Amino acid sequence: MTQTDVTPGISRKKSKLPLLLGFVAAPILAAGGFYATFSGMLLGPQDHAEASIAALPNMIFVPIDPIMISLGPGASARHLRFAAQLEVAGTQADDVKLLLPRIVDVLNGYLRAVELVQLEDPSALIRLKAQMLRRIQIVTGEGRVRDLLISEFVLN
Repeated sequence: MTQTDVTPGISRKKSKLPLLLGFVAAPILAAGGFYATFSGMLLGPQDHAEASIAALPNMIFVPIDPIMISLGPGASARHLRFAAQLEVAGTQADDVKLLLPRIVDVLNGYLRAVELVQLEDPSALIRLKAQMLRRIQIVTGEGRVRDLLISEFVLN
């Protein structure tokens, strides 16, 4: 029998130095990245201590009395109940309150003239709101009423 020369494999012990360097370098690099971002070195100077929040504009909501409109005899619903508020510049609130009877008259006339098909269409509310807001702005004058906020639009 021949003798086979078996050389046992020399196993080298793996070094733990790269792992140790990774554990030490990761927190140092993370802290450096945080500092660079927070101090403004990357994105420019920003004052984090005094973050300014824009103040709300001076506005007042003027409620419009609810309007009940009877619908025609061929309608599936009998009445339309409408309630809304007007978003008004704070300095113009008293002027708009004086014109509320005219505003209610314009809305009442417009809503009575709208066809029942448009009132029943859910997507038509946006168009109706735009039409009503434009009519209100004509009555009150430009710049007094910013928006019409519909709080109730119920067919029953």
